[in-house]
Amino acid sequence: MKTGKTKCSILILLSVFLFWSQGSPAAPPMLADGNGRPTLAPMLKEVTPAVVNISTRSHVRIQQNPLFNDPFFRRFFNIPDTPREQVRQSLGSGVIVDARNGYILTNHHVIRDADEITVTLFDKRQFEAEVVGKDPAADLAVIRIDARGLRELEMADSDTLQVGDFVVAIGNPFGLEQTVTSGIVSALGRSGLGIEGYENFIQTDASINPGNSGGALVDLDGRLVGINTAIVGPSGGNVGIGFAIPSNMARSIMDQLIEYGEVRRGRLGVLAQDVTPDLAQALELDSGRGAVITQVMEGSAADKAGLKVGDVVVAINGKPVYSSAQLRNAIGLMRIGERVDLDIIRDGRRRTMHARIAAPEKTSAEDAGLTRMLSGAYLGMIDPGHPLAGRVEGVQVIDVKRGSPAARAGLRPGDIIVSVNRQAVKTVDDVRRAAEKSGRGILLNIRRGNSALFLVIQ
Repeated sequence: MKTGKTKCSILILLSVFLFWSQGSPAAPPMLADGNGRPTLAPMLKEVTPAVVNISTRSHVRIQQNPLFNDPFFRRFFNIPDTPREQVRQSLGSGVIVDARNGYILTNHHVIRDADEITVTLFDKRQFEAEVVGKDPAADLAVIRIDARGLRELEMADSDTLQVGDFVVAIGNPFGLEQTVTSGIVSALGRSGLGIEGYENFIQTDASINPGNSGGALVDLDGRLVGINTAIVGPSGGNVGIGFAIPSNMARSIMDQLIEYGEVRRGRLGVLAQDVTPDLAQALELDSGRGAVITQVMEGSAADKAGLKVGDVVVAINGKPVYSSAQLRNAIGLMRIGERVDLDIIRDGRRRTMHARIAAPEKTSAEDAGLTRMLSGAYLGMIDPGHPLAGRVEGVQVIDVKRGSPAARAGLRPGDIIVSVNRQAVKTVDDVRRAAEKSGRGILLNIRRGNSALFLVIQ
């Protein structure tokens, strides 16, 4: 029996070796010891020191009924003193992308509203981190530590990924240190999930759990292909459906965060929808891919470039466009003033149009004559590239100054204000008129991603 088991084991190992060595989607970097057992250990020894643990502390003010602030009311009803704020802690992961400058890439939701950020390295050293920049719309942030002897991860070209490629997820799930899981790329270009404003996710079945956010998704050469961001599961745990932001998207956003502290997104000025089989037939298209322009904003960059309703965008800067979400993501990564070449199909003929990305129009709350409670907010019409464009009516929060009353009230860039004091609004003037009718505070109805909420500003 022992001899039979030994022969079977040898055959299995030989089959594994042949599979990995003869044109598999992604071969391991090397085989381990003299027994010929395949392993990722040598690669992980080089990679894991670049993945860090991030812990945060934040002080959150507790909303209380104004009556609780009245000493007579408290004494009459014998109400005990209650804390005015609460300290919250959270855990996540990050990836060192620039060892010399101490830059760490992570998710925005990992460090959101944090008053203290502590980074723990692979060798147990701890450092206080500062925020370099953050982009809530794409859920990315860059933080910095002042440390020596850091190891960084090389970024791969995520556009070369294919479904079936092997990947490894590294992070700190549930506060456990340096956990490694493996799987394959299950799908590419996932969007429309309502998780973030700009979505172009890599889907993987490598186990991703709470605490993995901001960690590394690497290929079998140990290069960064994605930032682990989200999971889909009925109970919040892993069921084999995890999502990561592609490294090319992360790199583009990271460069702007380091340079400006924010992402300065431009505007093309179009609304678009996916090409359906019926549309492809009606427009006499050879294929069912692309994005059909359904609206061109007057005076926008698209209008000046000569784009028209009914044009089908099939490529942008030479890269194929398969959906309206892909078009929106591509525009969202471009800087203001950048030139863009759009390959379109019009009347059955292919042509190239040239546009220059423009800055979004915005009005500060102060300039609009709005109450001081909204100062620090910049408002404007809903940008055509916004995920909710064409789905809701309202006014978009284009930007919010750090530390301003609007920021402290909880407004975020990308929020859509759909009503003020229960009055529907479509323009900045509508917001001003509705706010003027308020005696004390303002009740804002906000759409944020796929959720709706109320904000009371006093």
